[in-house]
Amino acid sequence: MRTGTLRLIKNALKNKAIEKREPLTEAEEQQTLATMIKQRRDSMEQFAQGNRPELVAIEAAEIVVIEEFLPKALDEATLRGLIAETLAELEAKLGHKPGQKDMGPTIRAVQAKIQATGARAEGKIVSEKVKAELTG
Repeated sequence: MRTGTLRLIKNALKNKAIEKREPLTEAEEQQTLATMIKQRRDSMEQFAQGNRPELVAIEAAEIVVIEEFLPKALDEATLRGLIAETLAELEAKLGHKPGQKDMGPTIRAVQAKIQATGARAEGKIVSEKVKAELTG
């Protein structure tokens, strides 16, 4: 199982480099791996709906192997802290509390902070948390 997943990773990175026509940067490699994880999560959802638990288990095992090659994912408390910090900075910069219309810049600012810490967080989770903070 592990060997097969490692081969998938190697092929995905190689194909991305061929597509780009030059070696990948570390950020591009991480983005490729994050895309692989997202694809597997989407597949898990489809397999769960199709009542295929054995396929869900395979996808979950592949995610575990792929995550070994990515920076540690942020826990929820740290993510909430980064979002609160970013909202405070934006409020000082804008002169008013950020609202729904400021969601795009807020998400980008939070993603930049996450990247600066050397950690990672799934974009879907970040956008959900930011939206909850802006509407709540």
